[in-house]
Amino acid sequence: MLRLPAETSPLIAAIDLGSNSFHMVLARTSNDEMRILERLGEKVQLAAGITEDRQLTEEAMQRGLDCLRRFAQLVNHLPDGAVRIVGTNALREARNRDEFIRRAEKILNHQVEVISGREEARLIYLGVSHTFPGAPGKRLVVDIGGGSTEFIIGQHFESLLRESLQMGCVSFTQRYFRDGKITAARYAQAYTAARLELMGIEHGLRRLGWQEAVGASGTIRAVGLAIKGGGHGSGEVNAEGLAWLKRRLIKLGEVERIDLEGVKPDRRSIFPAGLAILEAVFDALELTRMTHSEGALREGVLYDLVGRHHHEDVRERTLGSLMERYHVDTEQAARVEAKALEAFDQVAEAWGLDQDWHRELLAWAARVHEVGLDIAHYHYHKHGAYLIEHSDLPGFSRQDQQMLALLVRGHRRNIPKQKFEELTSDGIQLTRLCVLLRFAILFHHIRGPQQAPTCQLSAGDDSLDIAFPEGWLANNPLTQADFDQEAEWLKRIDFTLSVR
Repeated sequence: MLRLPAETSPLIAAIDLGSNSFHMVLARTSNDEMRILERLGEKVQLAAGITEDRQLTEEAMQRGLDCLRRFAQLVNHLPDGAVRIVGTNALREARNRDEFIRRAEKILNHQVEVISGREEARLIYLGVSHTFPGAPGKRLVVDIGGGSTEFIIGQHFESLLRESLQMGCVSFTQRYFRDGKITAARYAQAYTAARLELMGIEHGLRRLGWQEAVGASGTIRAVGLAIKGGGHGSGEVNAEGLAWLKRRLIKLGEVERIDLEGVKPDRRSIFPAGLAILEAVFDALELTRMTHSEGALREGVLYDLVGRHHHEDVRERTLGSLMERYHVDTEQAARVEAKALEAFDQVAEAWGLDQDWHRELLAWAARVHEVGLDIAHYHYHKHGAYLIEHSDLPGFSRQDQQMLALLVRGHRRNIPKQKFEELTSDGIQLTRLCVLLRFAILFHHIRGPQQAPTCQLSAGDDSLDIAFPEGWLANNPLTQADFDQEAEWLKRIDFTLSVR
């Protein structure tokens, strides 16, 4: 395996020579943090250029090499070991792959590796696990590529079972939808072929089991968006949406007539084959729902390149890096976090804050609520919210970032209650978390390790009562004034705060 030369290049890159698309990602490493700088991707459809005697045609090679010439400008100056290039199923299949690899290496000035299906599966899982929110239990990851489909069951950052099957959206298109016609019979042939491929692995996958299913390919993302556009989901793939989408495609009859939300023009020709494979996966594994991860093979190659195999929640590392980057006062953040969680534990039952993410989100917000101070003190809560919502935060979903940003936005002055309610059905719980965060911040308004009293909190539906030790508020008039002002702010959202 290639290793990153110590102290030589903060830039690293991964290139995925897929059977359908070529992708490149460029990143900067610093203090054990990796920040994505550039993502490039092009539809090359290398697998479509493999002849019956498994030779890559010159035309297919040229499509790939032309793409790599565009990638080369970003990577050919990087030192050996800072770039990893992996080829997948099309190059595994092509008997004349050495010719293509020789020409590709001359363009890129770096070594090209052809990896096995199971190694591809391992790297896909690594990419997903580092860029998709962690969850307890095991996770099934499915990646439908151009020439092969990978299946992985893993837990945390470790893959437990890895499989790769010879079916992909490009190869199945060549076999069943070459002329662009979509009929019920052709779709059934593609579906049946996929089910036959799955028979060899479905028992082993189901025996190991999983708690959530995640898709890691453009096909799965496009299907989810098309289902959402048809009003049958919110971006995920589900059984009802698959059935609707199948009927819609067969009714359209031709790939040129596909005009579905989320399906880009360059994906239309391979979309029916991808859908047939995905429906077969759902039926064989008895799935009802699959979410999508942006992280996949290329991100896994990057993490593998820098040796990030150790077990940790990538979100914890991400927040630590964010705090360091924006010079957060970590001691103050720790004090606020401890007080916020202490308050949370007192009112969680009364306020229905019974999900793990409620406590996690409050702790995260306490750690990063001051990131905006590095921009400017004036409206720093708004600066912080913008940074959190629009930064690349590995491990956090878009929804996570939006909720975290709202807590940071609402931690002082006016609480944008309408935005809380618009973002999520858990708007009430999110508002309550914001109240707890504000309490902890006010409690530690005077920075420093001063002895803090223990307060008793009791919560109503739209109220919070805080009991300080007798005489403490009288001896700390600034805190008394802070909480008096806070009660006025909370009145604006019809919330009652009482302090005694």
